[in-house]
Amino acid sequence: MVLSLLVALLATIVIEYGVLVLLRERRRKVLWASVGVNVLTNVPLNLYLLLVDGSVMTVAIGELLVVAVEALCYYGLMKRLSQAVVYSVLCNAISFFTGLLGVLVFSNGFQLLVF
Repeated sequence: MVLSLLVALLATIVIEYGVLVLLRERRRKVLWASVGVNVLTNVPLNLYLLLVDGSVMTVAIGELLVVAVEALCYYGLMKRLSQAVVYSVLCNAISFFTGLLGVLVFSNGFQLLVF
């Protein structure tokens, strides 16, 4: 379980950091905030999904909460709500769908949690 959580967290951090770089974000405080906010949101969400309720509805609600929290964090740094929302939505959508692909590809014995 711990390994799955770490893999999901590290993959999410790498993917979302990469998305920000591809979006030409160069401010170190924003890039480092993406790492910190993912530690704060990814682990609790995945623990909840694993231990309490992994239903599709819970995943959807959890991901929406994560998008909102991350957008607020980005907004606090950038003071541009539209850019903060775009960053959060794109980063989370790409990491989520990459995670789903990972589950499909590695479902033969090695299962990743939702990113």
